[in-house]
Amino acid sequence: MIFAEDKTKNSCSTVSYIPRSLDLSILTVKQPKPLPQLKTTSSEEEEYIIKNNYVARTLLHEPELPPLTWSNWYKQVDWPKTIVLGSEPFIAFYGICTTPFVWQTLVFTFIWGWLTGLSITAGYHRLFAHRSYQGILPLRYILLLLGAGSVQGSALWWVRGHRAHHRYTDTDLDPYSAQKGLFYSHIGWLLMKPRRKSGIVDMSDLVNDPSVQWQYRNLAILNVTMGFVFPWLVCGLGWGDYRGGYFYAAVLRLLIVHHVTFCVNSLAHYLGDTTFDDKHTPRDHFITAFITLGEGYHNFHHEFPCDYRNALKWFQYDPTKWTIWLFEKLGLAYNLKRFPDNEIRKGEYAMKRKALDKFGQIIIWPKDEEELPVISFEEYQDLASKDTGRVLILIAGFVHDVSNFIDSHPGGRDLLKDHVGKDATVPFHGGIHEHSTAAHNTLAMMRVAICKHGGEVEHLKKQFGHFHTPTPIST
Repeated sequence: MIFAEDKTKNSCSTVSYIPRSLDLSILTVKQPKPLPQLKTTSSEEEEYIIKNNYVARTLLHEPELPPLTWSNWYKQVDWPKTIVLGSEPFIAFYGICTTPFVWQTLVFTFIWGWLTGLSITAGYHRLFAHRSYQGILPLRYILLLLGAGSVQGSALWWVRGHRAHHRYTDTDLDPYSAQKGLFYSHIGWLLMKPRRKSGIVDMSDLVNDPSVQWQYRNLAILNVTMGFVFPWLVCGLGWGDYRGGYFYAAVLRLLIVHHVTFCVNSLAHYLGDTTFDDKHTPRDHFITAFITLGEGYHNFHHEFPCDYRNALKWFQYDPTKWTIWLFEKLGLAYNLKRFPDNEIRKGEYAMKRKALDKFGQIIIWPKDEEELPVISFEEYQDLASKDTGRVLILIAGFVHDVSNFIDSHPGGRDLLKDHVGKDATVPFHGGIHEHSTAAHNTLAMMRVAICKHGGEVEHLKKQFGHFHTPTPIST
């Protein structure tokens, strides 16, 4: 049996015993033969990629509209959306400046805004776009009615764009790609006519859904009724505040709900962490989650879109998840989908490993054994006895030069001096003191040679044929 030191870069604190008779050659992995490479020219490779890649093929054969110029920009503006979205802030500001606050109106504005906001997050988004749960027919109609009150288009139109966003994230077939800038992904994509069609998606489920088709056919009247008339009448008939019902419960509420939704497309792709994957722009952040009724854990959502949750931990803010859970308890929803926990952990683990690897790149590690000369124990003793000013100590097969450390040794100079020219493996590994991981790591940085027959490293060198002629330690 021989004494050996753990050679892992993360820690040197583990001591193990390896039998001399152990044949480590069985650990050698036979490398598979490389696959034959196709002899193709760059143009052939490009043609193959385009032929088999829908995005590349579409971008090649369906060019976008001509670039905007000073002479044609007004033809490319989506004027109906621009007028609605552009006038909202001014009308709301005028209303705030000219309309007295009535507390009942403000409370109703908050409640109505919350309900119409949830109709987008729990309805358009998690129910209709991702089918992360199923709702009974009355719930579906209620969410579609409230969704019309948010004035964000029909569920059919909204879902079509959102499914394209997920399928073609960050490409030119993504209708609100974050790669085109924060303003574009927030609202710019609505103000201008699309430069090209969004990528194809499967909409057969909603095309054949009677409730969705009912909303689509009656969208204009539902927008006016649920977006403006209903809140106006509630405030007017309820406590006589018709003016506040229009400016606060209708216009100001719509302004807030619109930009809350827009933040999912913009802010959620810029602010936060890539907790589960970093291939695309979605990110997780509690600020975005707070603003968007729980939609801000967006990296999780893009990785696991069929999960009815956006937030995993109990303390993370996701009122949409809690609402869907309540729907289930009330018998309004069923088949709530959850991605397997094990697969979620894999994504989180991979990103943590990647972060650790990146952090490890700035760390200076000890020399590999292949970089160190191999000397005999007698040579080690001879070098240690010479008056060269170097303090050499053998521990676990490695010769260490502790000259620059001896005065800083917590146990004092004399303890180290007593082991110069000797094998100090046992004292270091608990014979005198059980050293910390930091002590092991610090010691590893002082390696200057490997002692023949002195430990695990030398034994491995002989097994794998790495043994070479002893080289003196440079002075």
